[in-house]
Amino acid sequence: MYNIEQLKMFAYAVELGSFSASARRLGKVQSAVSQGISNLEIDFNTTLFDRSTRKPTLTREGEQIYKQVKAIIMQVEDLNVMVNAINDQQEGLIRLALDDSLLVPNLSPILKEFSAHFPATEVELIACTTTEVNPFVQQEKADIGLMFTDLAFDAGSEPCFIGHLPFVAVCHPNHPLACVPEAKLPDLLPHRQLMLRGDKGKLMDQFPLIAGKVWWSNSFIVIKEMLLGSDIGWAYLPEHLVRDEIDKKQLVEINIAFDHKTWSPPVDLILSKTKNKGPALKWLEHGLKSLLD
Repeated sequence: MYNIEQLKMFAYAVELGSFSASARRLGKVQSAVSQGISNLEIDFNTTLFDRSTRKPTLTREGEQIYKQVKAIIMQVEDLNVMVNAINDQQEGLIRLALDDSLLVPNLSPILKEFSAHFPATEVELIACTTTEVNPFVQQEKADIGLMFTDLAFDAGSEPCFIGHLPFVAVCHPNHPLACVPEAKLPDLLPHRQLMLRGDKGKLMDQFPLIAGKVWWSNSFIVIKEMLLGSDIGWAYLPEHLVRDEIDKKQLVEINIAFDHKTWSPPVDLILSKTKNKGPALKWLEHGLKSLLD
């Protein structure tokens, strides 16, 4: 009966172009590879290579079998990765809860590097409002969280300040505020403000309510889409979320008189004080600390 070593001999011979190259890859002598492939042909009862030329080429049957052999080798390699991860006590799943405004460009490279270090660990991204992140971590619905700093933070969690996220005030090009050179408080008050509000109607400490008329959402992405579609109001939105639309003149950045510098609320990374940290969670905690660098 054939084994995984013989399947690798065959696959490497196909991919590297010769039996000798396959032998070098596997650290074996060429005769061992030749014999291994011959044994495969006996087990499969078919000819895998046409040896009538100087360079062996796959037969039609060999081409069909190679596809299956490659899939088997990949599955075995994945199994080995999983077994090694279990032996190293790596977590099978890490759940990251975050406000959708914190889906910043740096997140994908961090997660890609994480996947290279922990290929057997699954990641679940849970998009929610800032006010929901801490309860998710406390209730063990998430292992780690990213949220805007809560001034009345729960003592059961462990916050770590990781930086500030820049916000800008924006509106539709047809909105009256789009043509105001410098918007002062009296200019803003008459116009509807679109605001973020979390579960149970909880407002976030860091987000200023200015206008008398307000529409609410639990997602900055939803607010952005509302502003893109009409001149129903204005809002503070994460700069990274709207920069392309501002550059394309699909949205207009409002020059707020009292924002001498870009408004940038603080962001925390949080974990439960009682949860044990495995190697994957420790790595991700360290990696996410550079999210806003």
